[in-house]
Amino acid sequence: MTDIQITPELVKEHGLTTAEYDRILKALGRTPTITELGIYSVMWSEHCSYKSSRIHLKKLPTKAPWVIQGPGENAGVIDIGDGQAAIFKMESHNHPSYIEPYQGAATGVGGILRDVFTMGARPVANMNALRFGEPDHPKTRHLVAGVVAGIGGYGNCVGVPTVGGETNFDASYNGNILVNAMTVGLADTDKIFYSAAAGVGNPVVYVGSKTGRDGIHGATMASAEFTEDSEEKRPTVQVGDPFTEKLLIEACLELMATDAIVAIQDMGAAGLTSSSVEMASKGGVGFELILDHVPQREANMTPYEMCLSESQERMLMVLKPGREDMAKAIFEKWELDFAVIGHITTTGKLTLKFKGEVVGDLPIDSLVEDAPQYDRPSKPTPKRDAVDVAAPADLGKAVMDLVGGPNLCSRRWIWEQYDHMVMGDTIQRPGGDAAVVRIHGTMKGLAISTDVTPRYCYADPVEGGKQAVAETWRNITAVGALPLAITNCLNFGNPERPEIMGQFVGCLEGMGEACRTLDYPIVSGNVSLYNETNGKGILPTPAIGGVGVMADIDRMATIGFDRAGDMILMIGETKNELGASLYQKEILGEDKGLPPLVDLMVERRNGDFVRALIENGQVTTCHDLSDGGLIAALADMAIAGGMGASISVGDELPLHVQLFSETQARYLIAVDAELATTIRQEARDAGIPVTMLGTTGGERLRVNDGAIDLAMSDLKAAHQGWFPNYMNAAE
Repeated sequence: MTDIQITPELVKEHGLTTAEYDRILKALGRTPTITELGIYSVMWSEHCSYKSSRIHLKKLPTKAPWVIQGPGENAGVIDIGDGQAAIFKMESHNHPSYIEPYQGAATGVGGILRDVFTMGARPVANMNALRFGEPDHPKTRHLVAGVVAGIGGYGNCVGVPTVGGETNFDASYNGNILVNAMTVGLADTDKIFYSAAAGVGNPVVYVGSKTGRDGIHGATMASAEFTEDSEEKRPTVQVGDPFTEKLLIEACLELMATDAIVAIQDMGAAGLTSSSVEMASKGGVGFELILDHVPQREANMTPYEMCLSESQERMLMVLKPGREDMAKAIFEKWELDFAVIGHITTTGKLTLKFKGEVVGDLPIDSLVEDAPQYDRPSKPTPKRDAVDVAAPADLGKAVMDLVGGPNLCSRRWIWEQYDHMVMGDTIQRPGGDAAVVRIHGTMKGLAISTDVTPRYCYADPVEGGKQAVAETWRNITAVGALPLAITNCLNFGNPERPEIMGQFVGCLEGMGEACRTLDYPIVSGNVSLYNETNGKGILPTPAIGGVGVMADIDRMATIGFDRAGDMILMIGETKNELGASLYQKEILGEDKGLPPLVDLMVERRNGDFVRALIENGQVTTCHDLSDGGLIAALADMAIAGGMGASISVGDELPLHVQLFSETQARYLIAVDAELATTIRQEARDAGIPVTMLGTTGGERLRVNDGAIDLAMSDLKAAHQGWFPNYMNAAE
């Protein structure tokens, strides 16, 4: 393949513009070989280089006293006390999952697991954030089934619990679903591994599975929008093997217990190319690789194929000299490939040899530091006018339709396919505000949440970006944990369209503001652009994954009512904020008006107050208010606790506004009557609005003496029935 002629058509096929190809010619001083063209193609792809987003990502807050490692490594690292660190990241696998849902989702889980354990952490929890098209779209049911099976199939087999996530439906994802996977791991703060290569002459070692032809151009595919022929890209989807990944985790952690490793990097997008280039770049060194030594599972593989393959379950590491035999013995014990494929040089180049010939000789800096960086034109999203949102014809039916509809119904059908109890440390199962896993052998817990409301981001990107961060902060607070940091997965359409770039810039502005006000920095993340089909983009979806720490897992709140006769209190004030609400979209079929405004100081004040109540042992039942407003949160708590409730709301606002408004910074708690009086006084002393709504108990959900009067059995059946009924329906 070294003698293939480089033509303008070939350059275009590799996703490079004429201007970018001219930069390559200038960097090399000659025409690239086909292998070199392929390497530039993936390293300068949107997926690997962040060329449209880098200048904006630099504006985000990434530092705090508890941040050990921010963006730029395989995953982010935070100090959680007692000599321990939490290591976590979220990644996208959107395009592959649309083309081949099972393997696309499975390898998304495998890839994010490797990002975490490559830093020395044992993975302890998986999360996900999924977006599908309309339920009645002909592909949606097939995609849901495949993605959920892929996530469960990989996570269950590798033995890491999938403890929560979110799943939503919207027409904008009909042709481009989103599969965002998150992993959290634990490590000792003095045993964290990084990717910067060092030590001239040190061996470069390949471990794990053999290299095949699957996944070639996966990174390039993830950097382009879909067209009608995207189904033909199935060969660019990787194939995963979770059992091999489990062996790889154990082998790597065993080797990490020694002093043999200088640097380590997983082979993710762009495979051997990106891992070697990133390690060399961070270390300011060169790599010389002998491609003949790369373990291969297919015959007659070319240098181009070996460099661009995205075969799964592979790692690249730099070892101290003389440690090769010891390391090899560990990997062979775990029945994994081990091969010394090169060494570190002083050249600052990636030099590739095959069959005695140099087939690639590329300046590392030109691949990384000199990659294109675009300040693309952006057009701010026009401000919407405020609107009055009409009441439903039938309040009770509206509640049933929302709670029993695709976006608020129980996700039990999904999470029952995930082993969420493996490892024995899951102490808050799926279905609550945040997942909680015990830090093994201690009374501490990690709380984890994923969230974003794309409706808000579309209506007002700045407010939507704020709200996405604030809701994960609120979810973690609602279980009693202190939110510490976030990862993100920024899913948007085509950045070459100014209105899409405007959404991106606006969402990041809001996210940054929320992170600063809430002391909740961003430590890792991923950008996924070109989520479009035939020029139609998805809703802007900056998914946020939050992590917090709970000092005592015995002081943890859950959402279910657990005692009849308790008083139900709402912390926070309800405003007339029905614009861009789920009620407006699902019940009225409209999308108008302003989304709820996020007052971050109020968010922090109310959340800190609620968290203190939980930490003090005063509150064990708590739920934040979000999609669907007060009535949706109340229904969640009643269904989870298996008992009804009776509440009364005043007449300051129309009843449908009080029930369905999505005003932020609100929580529902349930406590005994005596404590309710104390809490109300404490809240008032702190200037925090609090409302006594009513009491728990009975077999009905009643509002305002019968304005709504629903049997809990009917509500539960609607809530729990939608997903299994939908998935079991004939195509």
